[in-house]
Amino acid sequence: MFRRQRGVTLIGWVVLLIPVAIVGYMAIRLVPIYLNYMRVAHSVDSTITEMKGEEATSLNPGIIRATLGKHFDIESISFPDEKDVAITRDGSGWTIEAKFEDTAPLFGNIALVIDFDKVGKIG
Repeated sequence: MFRRQRGVTLIGWVVLLIPVAIVGYMAIRLVPIYLNYMRVAHSVDSTITEMKGEEATSLNPGIIRATLGKHFDIESISFPDEKDVAITRDGSGWTIEAKFEDTAPLFGNIALVIDFDKVGKIG
C-alpha cells in the first residue's frame, strides 16, 4: 500500500521561510530609523512645550532653533541637524517643520527610502 506523505518538504520550508527572513531583515534595518524619527518628534514636541510659556512676539527663529538644538543634543540626534529644520512665521505663531528622508540599504543596490514630516505649531 502507498503511504500518504504528510508535512512540509524541505523545498516547501525554503519557500515559506525566505519571504519571512527578508521581511525580518527589513524590520531590523528600519527599526533604528524609526527610533531616530521618534526622538526627533519628541524633541520638536518638547521645544513646543517649552516655548508655549513665551510670548509669541518675543520669539524669533534663532531662539527656537537654539532650544531645538539643546533638545537634539539631549536626545543625541545627529541626523537631521537643527539647521535642517524649517522654522517659519505662521500668523501670530510659529511653525516648526522637521521634514527629512532617510535610507536603509538592504542588499546590493536595493535600499528603502523613508520620508518623515513632523510639524508643530507654537502659539
